[in-house]
Parts: sequence; structure tokens; C-alpha cells
Amino acid sequence: MAAALSACATPTTAAQPAAKAPAGPKAMVAAANPLAVEAGLKVLRAGGTAVDAAVAVQATLGLVEPQSSGLGGGSFMTYYDAKTKQVTAYNGRETAPMGATPKLFYGDDGKPLNRMTAILSGRSTGVPGAIAMLHLAQSQHGKLAWKDLFGEAERLADGGFPVPGRMAAAAASKAGQAATPDAIAYFTKPDGTKVQAGEIMKNPAYAATVRKIAAEGPKALLEGEIAQAIVDKVHEGALPGTLSLADLKAYRPKSEAGLCRPYRIYIVCVPGAPSGGPAVLEGLGILGHTPIDKHRNDVEGWYLFSQASRLMYADRDRYIGDPDFVSVPVEGLLDPAYVAERAKLIGPAPAASVAPGKPKGAGPRAPDATQEVHGTTHLVIVDQWGNVVSMTTTVESIFGSGRMVHGFFLNNQLTDFSFTPEERDGAPAANAVAPGKRPRSSMAPAIVLDKNHRFVAAVGSPGGPSILAYNLKALVGMLDWKLPVQDAIALPNMIAGGSFYAAEVDKFSPELRAGLEAKGVKLTAGFGAEGSGLHGIEMTPQGLRGGADPRREGVAKAP
Repeated sequence: MAAALSACATPTTAAQPAAKAPAGPKAMVAAANPLAVEAGLKVLRAGGTAVDAAVAVQATLGLVEPQSSGLGGGSFMTYYDAKTKQVTAYNGRETAPMGATPKLFYGDDGKPLNRMTAILSGRSTGVPGAIAMLHLAQSQHGKLAWKDLFGEAERLADGGFPVPGRMAAAAASKAGQAATPDAIAYFTKPDGTKVQAGEIMKNPAYAATVRKIAAEGPKALLEGEIAQAIVDKVHEGALPGTLSLADLKAYRPKSEAGLCRPYRIYIVCVPGAPSGGPAVLEGLGILGHTPIDKHRNDVEGWYLFSQASRLMYADRDRYIGDPDFVSVPVEGLLDPAYVAERAKLIGPAPAASVAPGKPKGAGPRAPDATQEVHGTTHLVIVDQWGNVVSMTTTVESIFGSGRMVHGFFLNNQLTDFSFTPEERDGAPAANAVAPGKRPRSSMAPAIVLDKNHRFVAAVGSPGGPSILAYNLKALVGMLDWKLPVQDAIALPNMIAGGSFYAAEVDKFSPELRAGLEAKGVKLTAGFGAEGSGLHGIEMTPQGLRGGADPRREGVAKAP
């Protein structure tokens, strides 16, 4: 793998003539619901930027896809500025309250809580960061007034919207969050039955909340009446949280240069830790030492993908946490020499087990006990000027904690921390709970550039811990196998970690399954991970081309 590049470095390769402007679409929105996509397109048509449109898309997704993201959640955004060719990573990850302890999710018996008990408790909710993050990014890269970006969400909430199929299915599911008093009250009609797909649903409380956010910015959530309602809600029940008004008021989103590394003839940019970005870059780095690009969608190609995935997950699970609280050896994990050594571990047959490596800067770390779950979405937007947003946003589980205030669900993001803070020998877990700390995330919104720092593609996915594999698959499909973004997204999913190979078995041909099994990779169905929701946009000679995951309800459209 070539030497590391910063977001603004220029690779030492021969410059190419400037490409002619494509004749096709110059702006596009790809997201998980057509109503949210239309909200973003309206902003683009009004002269808004990609970040302006992202605000509108998020506000609408929180209404029509509350099982996945919302006003009460968090987010990571990777942003490309077409004028400066700089990539910026925005961190809107939730934070633990100052009253949190390393054994936040332990019961009175001194043992870790049952996972669903923890999720449904007040202890699971962190300070929401998505709106504050969007406000920061929009103040730097927006053209329209903040107050004018919420009109579509407000209109749909007040006037009514057709219930999406995924939302209706989630509301009727056996998930614990769908059975909370707040969820039952929200999704139950006057006749006592649950809402059905296609029925018109209103949420006037949500409309009032977005009006307040439009007028006041993130203060509307983090101070005042809504903040007090959040605090009151998390203090309810047998396992109350410690979240306070002071915790909410103190929240600050973060921004930094995107974490960028070369991959073959491209540059791939993601957010840094505690996101899943470093792991995806390590996975690509390992694959860069293999001939996967010469094995398009065949047995050897998927074998190499599976073995690189195992190595990527082993390192990520051991070392990634919030760098404000623990030493995270990102440079060591992405060091070309280290990545080359990890790639040498890929043999003709799978190793019985895969251990984390020892990159430079790595201290002793306990095996991780984090269990990530399902409630996330991804969106990609390109505006008429060529600026790009790749953003993954979440409330953590389906409907977050199942607790609702002012028309939106609260996150259960703190259960993304390791329930066990240390190993028996006392070695700390990188992702242990601490006051003010951001939990580790798998979210890894990616933007791909060419060697001249021109936009090539953007992609990302929800999926809990499977996000890393979903994103890696899509990037391999586009960059190595030269597939259109839609075809790369539609490739079957495989999540390889430890000794398991979970996959969408029926989407692999019998020949592929047999060939992989002959090499020692037996695919297993029913892995229980959140399905992918990949969305992407790529630049072609004919203009922008989008892709939306057929496993969800999303679309990719131009204005």
C-alpha cells in the first residue's frame, strides 16, 4: 500500500488533463425513503448545498423512518468541498452523561444487565448529536437559511404522510422497543390496531419540534422545554439514567480533516475514530496486497474478501474507541508495513482463528464485549457545485430506547459501549464507558476521490457491526470489480469475523457456495445482523449515477 495521504495531499503521479463536464445529472440525492429524498431535492432546486439538503433529509427521515434515525440520535458525516478539494469529517456521536460509570450496565447483582433490559432503561440514552452536528456543518457549508430547511418535514408531520412498509413492520414487530408504552401509544390507531403500510399518519408534536429547531437551532433540543422532557424521560423506570440538563447544554459536535488513504488509483476518505472508518481503510489496505481486483465476483475474490474482513474486525474490536479518552493506534493500524504484514496472514485456507495484531502505538487492551444492534440509515447527496455529503445517522436500536418525547424517539446509543469495562487481569477495554465519552461506532461514511482529488464516488450503509463489511463490499464492487454503484450495492452480503462466515446465502450462486466451501469458507444464513441499507452516488462520463439498496425502500434521484 502506498504511503499515507492527508485530505489535501497530491499523489506523485502524472497529472491528467481536466475532464470535460458531464452532460448528465450534476446533482443527486440517495436515501432510504422517497419522501426524504424529495425533501432533499426541493432544497437543491431552491439553490441549496449538499449540507443544506442533508438537514432536510434527516428531518424527514426522523419522521418517516423513526426506527432508524431521528432528532434524538447521532451521526457521522464525511464532506467533500469541490472548490477546495478538502474532505472534512463531522462527528455528531452521542456522549455519555457525566454521571456515567464504567459499570453503567451492571445490575445490583454485580453482573452485566440483560441486553434488552439495558436498551429499554433510562441508562441507555446519550446526549443526541445529529442536529448539533448538522448545524455546525451547515453554518460552514450552507447557502440557504437554517430556518428554511425544515418545511417539508413540518408539512408531512402536520398534514400526514403514507406509512412506509418498513416503519409499519417495525411497529408491529416483536422488538422490545415496539412494545413500550410510548411506541404503543404512537403506533396504535383509535380502534386499537397498529398502523398499516400506506395509511396516512400525522405527528403534530414532531411538526412543533422541527418548527422550534428551525427557529432556534440545536438549542431547541439541548436547552429548555424539550431538554427537560428528555431528562425527565430517561429518569423514569427502575433503571434511571443520570442524563442532566447540564449534559445536554454542554454537548459540542466535532470536526476534523477526513481520514484519507490511497487505495490503488483512488483515495478513500472516512471519519476517524471512534467511527468504523479506520477499520474500513485497514480492510482496503489489506486487500490492496491481494489480487482481488482480478477476481471479479468469483470464488477467489470472495475468499480474499472474507479473510481480509476477519483481520479487519479483529483489530477494530480490540483497539478502536474514543480517542479523547483512550490511545487509539490509527496510524499504526494503517501503517503500510503493518497492513502488509496483516495481508501475509491470508493463506490458501482460512486460519482456525484470527487474533488482533500489534500495531505501533497499541497498548494492552481487553477483548471487547460490545454488542451493536440495528437502527441506522445512510444518505448521500451531491449538489450542483459538486460538493458531496456522505452521512450515516442512527438512534442505535429499532426506535432507539423506545422512549419518546415531543414526537421523536430517544437513542439507546450508550449500549454501544462495551458492557464489560476490563478483562480479568485488569486490562481496560478501549470502548469502556466513561463520563463524556463517545461510544465506538461502526458507521463509516465514505467518499472516494481520484489522484487529482476529484470526486469519484460516495457510499455508506447502516447495519450495526456489519456496516464495515457492507461498506467494504460496495467499495470493492465499485473500485476493484468496476461495477456500477447499483450493482455493487446489490452484491450479496458476507460478514466474516472470528470463525463465522455469515451471509445472504441464497444470493450466492451454488457454484460460488461450493467453491468457497471447498476452500474452507462455509457460508451460514441467519446471522441476525441488521440488513444493509447501502446508498451511493458515483461520477461517470455521463454525469452522476446513483444506487439504492434493494433491501430497503430507498431511491437515488436527480432534481
